Amino acid sequence: MANPGTPTFDQLRTFLAVVDTGSFAAAGKRLNRAVSVISYGVANLEAQLGVTLFDREGSRKPQLTVAGRALLAEARAVAQGVDSLRAKVKGLLEGLEAEVDLAVDVMLPAERLGKVLRAFAEQFPTVTLRLHVEALGAIVSLVLDREAVVGVSGPLAAGVDGVELIAAGSTPMVPVAAPDHPLGRMTEIPPGAGRQYTQLVLTDRSRFTEGRDFSVLSSRTWRLADLGAKHALLREGVGWGNMPLPMIQPDLVAGTLVRLAMPDHPGGTYRFNGIWRRDAPPGPAASWLLDQFVALGAHDAEEAGMGDI
Repeated sequence: MANPGTPTFDQLRTFLAVVDTGSFAAAGKRLNRAVSVISYGVANLEAQLGVTLFDREGSRKPQLTVAGRALLAEARAVAQGVDSLRAKVKGLLEGLEAEVDLAVDVMLPAERLGKVLRAFAEQFPTVTLRLHVEALGAIVSLVLDREAVVGVSGPLAAGVDGVELIAAGSTPMVPVAAPDHPLGRMTEIPPGAGRQYTQLVLTDRSRFTEGRDFSVLSSRTWRLADLGAKHALLREGVGWGNMPLPMIQPDLVAGTLVRLAMPDHPGGTYRFNGIWRRDAPPGPAASWLLDQFVALGAHDAEEAGMGDI
């Protein structure tokens, strides 16, 4: 039985271009090649592998065969691996970045962010830093849109195509209200009580959170895009809501907010991930930033009885 040959990267790239554009002609335009060259490249790849990748009969649009569909994922994995290799070598050749754009989730403890950035300024005095502090899916959007080279995102980064991630700790999210709020005055909160009162909900306008809610119990909500505004409104007794515990710990001590012992909503663990584009790995300074967030996050303690948000 004959063994399949070894295809070239150019042949795989041609194959993927036909799949992604839907035709040999469109693939030729993308790769700036004649249609005959595209057709020849695919034919050579099929000869190398010993299988037919496209059904060219009965349709002007080439259709993947069973074998073509089976090999598509492997071809993409090889192409992504080569892209990652080239991008990493490019970063090594270029050396230290002149500027780093960093996007961080607003839930990240401010003390941790300040500690890392102070050390960054000392470690890389010649590197300019641009900091974006956003909520929810906006971190992933900034990285994917190349407005930030690295980010510290919440759990929405998991499973996003084209994004690499590494665990970077977590923070507890707990339900709170002002002491004069009806929920704050209850010595024992019955199940379902949170649904009767306005819940303050953090939101953003990224495509990753469109039409989605997170830890929303009440049908009566106020949507806010700013965590600081949510914090202020909670202290004013406008509603109840979930907040990162490190941020409101001083309020709990001072009595300006109270933690709600809600039997059906004890809170949850909000996990952070360091993220970057798969085809644009971070340079030395940006990698150092990610390493610091990962190292500090490794010491985060999780509260018992909390599931992941």
